[in-house]
Amino acid sequence: MSATTTPRRSTDLADGPTLDTGQTLRRGLELSPELRKGILVTIGLALVSTIGRVLVPFVVQQTTDRGILAPGGPDVGIVVFFVAVAAVGVLLTAVTSYFVNIRLFRASESGLSTLRIKAFRHIHDLSVLTQNTERRGSLVSRVTSDVDTISKFVQFGGLMFIVSLGQLTVATVLMLVYSPVLALVVWACFVPLFFIIRKFQGIVGRAYTAVRERVGDLLGAVAESVVGAATIRAYGVEDRTAARLDSAIEAHRRAAIGAQARSVLAFTTGQLVSGLTTTVVIVVGTVLAVRGHLSLGELLAFLFLVNLFTQPVQTATEILNEMQNAVAGWRRVIAVIDTPADVADPGEAGVRLPRGPITVEFDDVSFAYPGGETVLRDVALEIAPRSRVAVVGETGSGKTTLAKLLTRLMDPGHGAVRIDGVDLRHVRFDSLRSRIVMVPQEGFLFDTTLLDNVRFGRPTATDDEVRLAITELGLDEWLAGLPRGLDTRVGQRGESLSAGERQLVALARAYLADPDLLVLDEATSAVDPSTEVRIQRALEGLTRGRTSVAIAHRLSTAEAADEVIVVDRGRIVQRGPHHELVQERGSVYAGLHASWAAQQTG
Repeated sequence: MSATTTPRRSTDLADGPTLDTGQTLRRGLELSPELRKGILVTIGLALVSTIGRVLVPFVVQQTTDRGILAPGGPDVGIVVFFVAVAAVGVLLTAVTSYFVNIRLFRASESGLSTLRIKAFRHIHDLSVLTQNTERRGSLVSRVTSDVDTISKFVQFGGLMFIVSLGQLTVATVLMLVYSPVLALVVWACFVPLFFIIRKFQGIVGRAYTAVRERVGDLLGAVAESVVGAATIRAYGVEDRTAARLDSAIEAHRRAAIGAQARSVLAFTTGQLVSGLTTTVVIVVGTVLAVRGHLSLGELLAFLFLVNLFTQPVQTATEILNEMQNAVAGWRRVIAVIDTPADVADPGEAGVRLPRGPITVEFDDVSFAYPGGETVLRDVALEIAPRSRVAVVGETGSGKTTLAKLLTRLMDPGHGAVRIDGVDLRHVRFDSLRSRIVMVPQEGFLFDTTLLDNVRFGRPTATDDEVRLAITELGLDEWLAGLPRGLDTRVGQRGESLSAGERQLVALARAYLADPDLLVLDEATSAVDPSTEVRIQRALEGLTRGRTSVAIAHRLSTAEAADEVIVVDRGRIVQRGPHHELVQERGSVYAGLHASWAAQQTG
């Protein structure tokens, strides 16, 4: 059979070109199409809201020139009329602003929920190699706090951007109507600021990227200190752990202050230019009014328009702050989603295998972890259906790697792993996971009841089916000794149970899932002798009638297997029944068994 070669690559989530701000925003909108849904209606409402705002300068001008300074004296009727117009405008602004807010909120929450789901599901599609390139806390921060920064910008920064853009446009048009000269003065003052803001965009963006990275580091340090609390106390390293947390907190503090200082500098620059512009407009406008080119009402209206113009420009610096923080978060989320799934589900194009006894074949398989030496070399192996195989070897010999390849947690760098003659890379995940189940060294338990944890292997199983599975494994006596039986809560990560009991739950879960191939990775490691006897008895029932591959340090598992496969330095050096291999003097297996037997009698 021909071998398939898969080039090894770096699995760092940061691989690939860094997107600039525009590219990041466009890619973000592609991943969250809900953000664009109904955006034209939202912009229309925002423009109506802006028109309501600019009614005030118009009312001031008309009230002053035609009402208060009317040729025949103040005209109360005109004043009341335009005040009523202003009240309607203010009410219209409030109503439309409400709907703009609601629409943006709904769109952002829908779009960012989609983004979270895509990122979360893609993390599960990545191989364990890729996942291990980052600390778990950092991965969690990418789909939680990083998305939260995007949400804040879309809901508030997005609203301010839309309203400010409309306000800026309408204010400019009206300023040109009232006085083209003053309008040019305003723009002459602000054009340099636009170039300054663009320059600050990159500076602030880099600063907030550093902030998002420090947030990931901080969450990772906190998660490790919480999960490893027992180990920390056992070794008395609370001070060292506290120092690591303090360092992560301090790094985040410095990054946050640095980013804020840069954004405040941009904001104060905007305020300075706004104040300068108002001063210049007052001076030039007064001269024009004295010369008869502007009425008093028009000058007052223009000053209101200048305020409407300068307000969104100042707001732009706040938007810059929020946008760069959001873009930094968006980049980190996009980096996850755009990381190729090196262990990909072929989906509908894949093969769905029928249930039944499984034949396993390793065809010239080699594997090396990124940046490391080759762990498995030219492994050629066939395992017959319904046979119980034990894989043994020294620590670091490649046993666990063999198990991960067999369950397709990773793909080989060279060669192919096949079940029933089909390359695992061509088998649909739903078919693969239903036929192959792996019981790891430490079965992960969820913070719920024992019943729910066992039923995790087959969610549709009834309570009676779960009890029957436990009985068939010979674990009913153990179950009866638990405080509330199947309703016993196991605690976070199963901490209410002993290591051996957690392993029993994992075995019951696998048994209920009813796989055709069972892979056991150190199933009896780190348990006391009495629990090992119970586990071995459960394993008898679990492996009966199935193809099973057990990775074992304790050679009692190898003694009970139909065949033993010995791995040494990445190669298969022996295979055969225990009673034959143990008699081969000077062999790897004979040495392993002699050392293990000496420990049992020692």
